[in-house]
Amino acid sequence: MTLKAKIFLAASVVAVAVATVGGIVVGRYYVDNKTPNFTEDYVLYVYPDMTAQQVVDSLQTGAGTIRPKSLERTFIKMNVAEQMKPGRYIVDANCPSIYVARMLVFGWQTPQKMTLSGTIRTKGSLAKKIGNQMMVDSTAIADALNDEAFLASYGFTPEDVFGLVLPDTYEMYWTASVTDIFDRLKKEYDAFWTPERVAQAEAQKLTKKQVSVVASIVSGETLKAFEYPIIAGVYLNRYRKGMKLQADPTICFCYDYKLDRVLKKHLTVDSPYNTYKYAGLPPAPINVPSKACLDAVLNPDTHGYIYFCANAAFDGTHKFAVTYTEHMKNAREFHKALTKRNKEKKAAK
Repeated sequence: MTLKAKIFLAASVVAVAVATVGGIVVGRYYVDNKTPNFTEDYVLYVYPDMTAQQVVDSLQTGAGTIRPKSLERTFIKMNVAEQMKPGRYIVDANCPSIYVARMLVFGWQTPQKMTLSGTIRTKGSLAKKIGNQMMVDSTAIADALNDEAFLASYGFTPEDVFGLVLPDTYEMYWTASVTDIFDRLKKEYDAFWTPERVAQAEAQKLTKKQVSVVASIVSGETLKAFEYPIIAGVYLNRYRKGMKLQADPTICFCYDYKLDRVLKKHLTVDSPYNTYKYAGLPPAPINVPSKACLDAVLNPDTHGYIYFCANAAFDGTHKFAVTYTEHMKNAREFHKALTKRNKEKKAAK
């Protein structure tokens, strides 16, 4: 083989090698940057103490990584191990590897929906609801709910803090701090108390906090929303007449909601929340009332009802009365039905 032929052959080999390497580089670039690398959508939670390998494993299990090597390459390229940010990330099945790597490095979180709903009667249950949905630990929330200095900055105390919280769905980042969360609650509280609602409270001769107190009692009395304005009217009638409110939910609050049934012996508990013993409103809300309960107190039904008791139909509704005589008739009807029902249950066993 001549020298010229050898040179040509060598050049050809080099060209092929370069083309091969170039093809590999271009191919990897295309795969890493343009090609979907997951089989399904996935919500990825990255905690502060997680390693890059744990994130890779989570993606493999949850999102079904198609080309693990591609993910590893982009993680190295973006230095994910050192620069990833904690957060809640939505990984779309159509995402290429590089997008996920960049998402983690630049903290492109998707907001989390924090829902506060249902019956919230204790600080512990409130802290748990928040902790179960956000990165922040429920213990930190519980501590904040009892921190006088912290709550003072929002205009509340550990005793009346239930009034700050409005059941709703709040959209915020999963990594929100305790302060971020309380700032959001205060923002919603301020938005709720429009000039119109403040005027309605004044028309009822109540402060905003007193509205929350009455609303919490209404909330504790019924699960039927259509009854809220009626029951609110009952308690406001009693309050304006200077009567004791005699609200069973306040007794339950005195016993940390551990009573199965309120009996006469429970009515003597010495607590400012015992509305059978002390006239006027309790010092603070006994639970977290809904916006509907708050609005019911601001817009109560106008009637002469002073009394009410459970309906003998056992449908969760109540019978209302203006006079004590009428009330006792309704009460006897209920207790008669209850006795019959209990006997039937006992006979069926």
